[in-house]
Amino acid sequence: MRLKDIPFEKGKLNVDIEKGEKPFVVVYCQGEAKLTYLPEHGETKVITHQGRVKRIKFDEGEEF
Repeated sequence: MRLKDIPFEKGKLNVDIEKGEKPFVVVYCQGEAKLTYLPEHGETKVITHQGRVKRIKFDEGEEF
């Protein structure tokens, strides 16, 4: 699975960032935070339902 849980304490998220690291997004919903890296070529969609995150879809491609 691509999503990684992010531990947090006292209302603060802790994400280690290194220079040159791939682009990523952090998604937070109802006390749960997850991190995922973005594909080199493609789309990442966050799907919501009734104000909550339902799923994250990846649509990847490669230039010809």
